[in-house]
Amino acid sequence: MRNEELTCGHFVNPFTDIGFKIIFGQPASKELLITLLNELLAGEHQIENLTLLDKENHSDSIADAGIIYDLYCLTTTGEYIIVEMQNRFHSNFLDRTLFYMCRAIGRQVENIREKRKKERELRTDEPMTEEENDLMLREEKADYYGARYKLSTVYGIFLMNFREPGLEAKFRTDTVIADRESGKTINPHFRQIYLQFPYFEKELNECETLYDKLIYTLKNMQHWNRMPDALKEQVFNRLEELAAVANLSMEDRIAYDKALDRYRVSRIVEEDARRAGWKQGLEEGLEEGLKEGREKGMAEGMEKGKSEEKRAIAHNLKALGLTSEQIQAATGLSAREIDLL
Repeated sequence: MRNEELTCGHFVNPFTDIGFKIIFGQPASKELLITLLNELLAGEHQIENLTLLDKENHSDSIADAGIIYDLYCLTTTGEYIIVEMQNRFHSNFLDRTLFYMCRAIGRQVENIREKRKKERELRTDEPMTEEENDLMLREEKADYYGARYKLSTVYGIFLMNFREPGLEAKFRTDTVIADRESGKTINPHFRQIYLQFPYFEKELNECETLYDKLIYTLKNMQHWNRMPDALKEQVFNRLEELAAVANLSMEDRIAYDKALDRYRVSRIVEEDARRAGWKQGLEEGLEEGLKEGREKGMAEGMEKGKSEEKRAIAHNLKALGLTSEQIQAATGLSAREIDLL
């Protein structure tokens, strides 16, 4: 582990739960969040505004209750966005992200009318009139079965401070529901983006786009005492203001210090586990090597012994006057080997 990971920089660590939410999960950081999401979705979708929703799923099912996303947003054009920061590897992480996506989609179907009302009011900032409410009800009755399954797009964006074995060894993995043969997207309403930060290896002078600069900053900012001069865009001034440890409220500072302690402990535990695994692997490798060496030596010794035994037998048969062909048949030695005896 690098020593800088154990030092406290000027900026919060975005790989801690509280640090990530301080940077992106408060009303004051909405524009910064929109900028990040638009860079991630460039060429696919442009977000003009969004609302942070209640992150917890208040389900009646005990099995589904308590599902909490780091950020859960609704855009003014009706798309839902889940943003999840995961610091440590855990088993079945990809299954967990799939469950999050399916649960968010299921919540749309469970109360489609309320969802449509909320989307309409977010777009207009005005409550629905009684006439509009009646019109919506008549539309639902006219095509109830089909209408209840009309979905808004759900984006899942998963920022990962670890390498996931189930994904390719690269920084960004984009997934859609597509035909296996043609690659054509079948349903555009299910979209997942996985970002594995350990695979992002660009230096600042290699970051030409705002997207790359944002990712570089998130990966490295916890070690900085100030923003680099190369980051001159307005978004980084806002990020500097939001993420400065000195600007935290007393409540957030206490929560952040606790989260940072947990983060450091988890990193130390992981490093110790890696070292223990490396040591065990080395010891097992040496033992296996010695075992293979012993087995190889024994095999070679036995083979050499058999060869010497055949030569001794051939020598005795030759002394008794047997022909070379007879000795070959008895010992398996070549005519040349017999002639040299």
